Amino acid sequence: MLKKILIPLLVIAPLTVSTSANAEIEAALANICEIVKTDDKGELRKKMKNVHSNYQLQLRDYYSGISCGGNSLIKLAILNNSVEAGTLLVKKMPKKLLAEPENDGKTLQAWISEQGLSENAVAKELLDRI
Repeated sequence: MLKKILIPLLVIAPLTVSTSANAEIEAALANICEIVKTDDKGELRKKMKNVHSNYQLQLRDYYSGISCGGNSLIKLAILNNSVEAGTLLVKKMPKKLLAEPENDGKTLQAWISEQGLSENAVAKELLDRI
């Protein structure tokens, strides 16, 4: 009888913990798109540090899971000419991940040339880093 109660609880408990942890992380990252859009480098740095200290996550761990109106954080920075925040994002991301295709299947480099944004300061920083 006891086994019938404990086994389902042991299976369900980790699922509940991970779901609530994801919700907490989502809440911690809730306004990151707005921070990038307004080019608030200090606030972005604090947000990233907070997520790292509370959840042990680096930017590369959650970057692909964030979509700002269909754009990634770096694309959003380029489109809004958010030089300070965009440069910070480019510097914090590993070079290897900057060269990989994003959720839309295009690399950042291909997207920049397709959009004609190669003169943007963030785009230049990105292309120099790749």
